[in-house]
Amino acid sequence: MPCFLQGYQKNNNVIEGINFILEKMISVNPYKSRGYAFLIGKVTQKSKGAGALKRWNMYLRWMVRKDNIDMGLWKGVHKKDLILPLDTHTFKMGHKFGLLKRRTYDLQAALDLTKKLKSFDEQDPIKYDFALYRLGQES
Repeated sequence: MPCFLQGYQKNNNVIEGINFILEKMISVNPYKSRGYAFLIGKVTQKSKGAGALKRWNMYLRWMVRKDNIDMGLWKGVHKKDLILPLDTHTFKMGHKFGLLKRRTYDLQAALDLTKKLKSFDEQDPIKYDFALYRLGQES
């Protein structure tokens, strides 16, 4: 079973899955450098003030969702559990459209925006990611 799934399937929690794979990567390769830390990210037990885990959430979007943009190669992860891969464009558009009130760019903002998008589609809230991103790039 892939490492991510081992962590995710306990509570159907994406952050727990990401943390599990990060812990496994660190245990296999305990190398420390700023570049390595930037590449893999940090294990987090909090959402406020924590990095938004954009690269991991983007990767999960590609691997779980299946459409014209996303490959959908992974089974066993529900689209409804994904977290928006928050970046400056989606953060900006979240505010512009009144979808996001949080002013801090962190994991909590990604969770808040994802929760708001679930009010539009509870089963696939991340399908709005690309539209928000592109609109944010253009404005």
